[in-house]
Amino acid sequence: MTDYLSAISTVGFPVVVTFYLLFRFEKKLSENTKVVNLLYELIKNSKRK
Repeated sequence: MTDYLSAISTVGFPVVVTFYLLFRFEKKLSENTKVVNLLYELIKNSKRK
């Protein structure tokens, strides 16, 4: 908790929130990429049959 308060006081609240959101969005984007790739493979395999 002290690290968060130190970061906020050093760089400012908007910067800390931006980095937090970017980290969360990056995680979600990588999960979505995996699902899209899986769907692509399923569609590609279903067209072969």
